[in-house]
Amino acid sequence: MISHINQSDTIIIVIHEIYGINDNINKVCQSLSEQGYDVICPNLIEREKSFQYHEEELAYRHFMDHVGFAKGVAKINSLLLDLKDTDKKIFIVGYSIGATIAWICGREKNVSGVACFYGSRIRDYRNTIPKCPSILFFPHTEPSFHVEELISKLKQHQSIEIHRYEGLHGFSDSFSSRYNEQSAKESFSRLIDFVERNRNK
Repeated sequence: MISHINQSDTIIIVIHEIYGINDNINKVCQSLSEQGYDVICPNLIEREKSFQYHEEELAYRHFMDHVGFAKGVAKINSLLLDLKDTDKKIFIVGYSIGATIAWICGREKNVSGVACFYGSRIRDYRNTIPKCPSILFFPHTEPSFHVEELISKLKQHQSIEIHRYEGLHGFSDSFSSRYNEQSAKESFSRLIDFVERNRNK
């Protein structure tokens, strides 16, 4: 688990991709901490060493066989339960499979907002609408589904803010070959704006 405590009035729970807590997730947590937020990132894959990008298929199989969405959601909900007595605002930021877990956990009453980066599997949970404000960041194209179709369905809900960026799945990851610097900067800026707008509600 990563933990950055700044004595902030806002906690951000970061949920990693299938690879685990890798260099990119460490960088995300550090960047959010530098904004002054308290940051927590639990290790869902229960493996000390993260997977490498060339091990994508192995990492996905490990996640589905040993974690899965139900167990991942249960772990985050358990963390939220531990934080139930805090007077801090709690936000969840997820990446890829972590985005889908964040989306589902957005139904918990002590969550102030969820941010989902390229959560392609949200399409399987599109009727599980978070009860809090949500912001979604999608790439222009995804190989596994039609992004426009999913966005069209989700836009019917006023509590969901959706942005689409140039690049592929993983566009905000500076350690990935899919990195798109402009899209990464814009989406991070919008993420901070989203947290600031909703932390004072």
